[in-house]
Amino acid sequence: MRRKIPSTQALACFEAAARHRSYTRAAEELSMTQSAVSRQISALEQFLGLPVFRRTRHGVALTPAGLQYSRQISRSLQGLEQDTLDLMTGRGRGGGISLAAVPTFATRWLIPRLPALAQLHPGITVHIETRTRSFIFEDSGFDAALFAGTPEQVAHWPGTLAEHLMDENVVPVCSPRFLPDEKLPLHPTRLARLPLLQQSTRPTAWQRWFAALGVTAPGALEGPRYELFSMTVAAAAHGMGIALVPRMLVQEEIDVGQLVLASSALPPVERAYYLVSPANGGDTPALSAFKEWIRERMSSEKAAANQS
Repeated sequence: MRRKIPSTQALACFEAAARHRSYTRAAEELSMTQSAVSRQISALEQFLGLPVFRRTRHGVALTPAGLQYSRQISRSLQGLEQDTLDLMTGRGRGGGISLAAVPTFATRWLIPRLPALAQLHPGITVHIETRTRSFIFEDSGFDAALFAGTPEQVAHWPGTLAEHLMDENVVPVCSPRFLPDEKLPLHPTRLARLPLLQQSTRPTAWQRWFAALGVTAPGALEGPRYELFSMTVAAAAHGMGIALVPRMLVQEEIDVGQLVLASSALPPVERAYYLVSPANGGDTPALSAFKEWIRERMSSEKAAANQS
């Protein structure tokens, strides 16, 4: 039976035109003429039996059906392109892995350790995209995710299996020049009266930190907000206030003296890092090797931290 699949050229023209909202810009991207793009999209509309674009005074706009279709086609073409690139570059020998990861964990912990993975498994290539919230694996194309959250969050992530990797111990840090006249570390009650740097993805982090220590902090929600931990860390290093961040993400700055612990208080752990994968999907050899490697890496680093 003949498959109901349009030509890939028509789909590529549609995806580019949908992204740019312009036949002309799609033609420039695809090195085609504007009329050729128009013909491909007309052929696609004839194949589908309904319009995907409508003409406007400023060019073209997606119809409701076209908008829905463009989202689906964009993901499909992206996956097809990645699969093709993997095969063309010989990655199929060891396998590619598509990971979703929280941004700062990916840049500060995972990527610096990937050369060690490459030495053990030179045929494995790890692709990483950032995600800060849970998602549906079937719609994403990801093989696994490195997620930071609470046990309740991972327990309510449908269709997944979550493996605990390590606890997230958050610490307050600041520049050593921020409080030159005070002896560190400070008592949490003193911190409650100082400028606090806020994380927009964790807007109540300081409030929960003080509450866990039984400290009244009326200004716990006040202060400039930054989207990423890397931004918050940079602001702290430049003397703008005190940041509350996972210690593993700032250990390097602490070791070289760029940041110092503003307080030694350690409230109970709320969150942890998890390796999350689909519950109904079998692991590829590459993913199995990655999981074994990250487990061993985490275990060895925990042991080293306990001995220090």
